Amino acid sequence: MIITIWMPAALITLALVFYSIGIWSERIIRYLKKWHVAFFWLGFIFDTLGTYAMHMLASNPFDITEPHTFTGQIALWLMLVHSVWASYIVLRGNELARNTFHKYSIVVWIIWLIPYIGGMYLGMNK
Repeated sequence: MIITIWMPAALITLALVFYSIGIWSERIIRYLKKWHVAFFWLGFIFDTLGTYAMHMLASNPFDITEPHTFTGQIALWLMLVHSVWASYIVLRGNELARNTFHKYSIVVWIIWLIPYIGGMYLGMNK
């Protein structure tokens, strides 16, 4: 399969759309629902696919000393922890955690935006 620069960009943008819908809808209603968790996982899956597609295009893939790679890895791992934690909270039915989870979600989303915006900047300057 031939991977072009547009493929990772589209996948990462889909991650932004799904993850943002999950984060902001949870933030607005201030209660973690199952469908929010599904959108967190969709965001994570598309981010992982986009990261893999970028890896396939890169001349020096996953060079952790490069700032974009480093921030991207942090963001990806935070998304994974966030999605697993949200799943656990919903499965356990912890009402207090479901009512306060949005405070953590927004922090993860903001951190995730750093490599997203950085990647856009790098892509536009190539």
